[in-house]
Amino acid sequence: MAAAKKGELVPRPPRKTEYEIRFATADALKGWRDLVATIRNPMTETWDFLTRTPLSTTPTNYRLKGELGAIQRGSATHDRWQHKPTAKGTARIWYFVDGRTVFLEQVHTSHPNETK
Repeated sequence: MAAAKKGELVPRPPRKTEYEIRFATADALKGWRDLVATIRNPMTETWDFLTRTPLSTTPTNYRLKGELGAIQRGSATHDRWQHKPTAKGTARIWYFVDGRTVFLEQVHTSHPNETK
């Protein structure tokens, strides 16, 4: 492990029951950063939701339907979920869960055309 540098951010340690979140694509990383820059508090709540209950169906979190409802990664097929960071906003986060890991596949700063 590399030596820590003064001023380096201390990552929040996950609880044993929590999921970890990883980026599945570079575009998801960019979209996440853009959303954090514009809607920081809702993204903090999104982080909490995705690390604790990513497979819960709510008005702002649900499985996508039809051909968008599944994603192939390697030899495995996963359910694709959509999370809305705010109830009235247009941002969307598409993700899938593999074991105890939430993979952010697409992070849209506005409503994606595929689901309009």
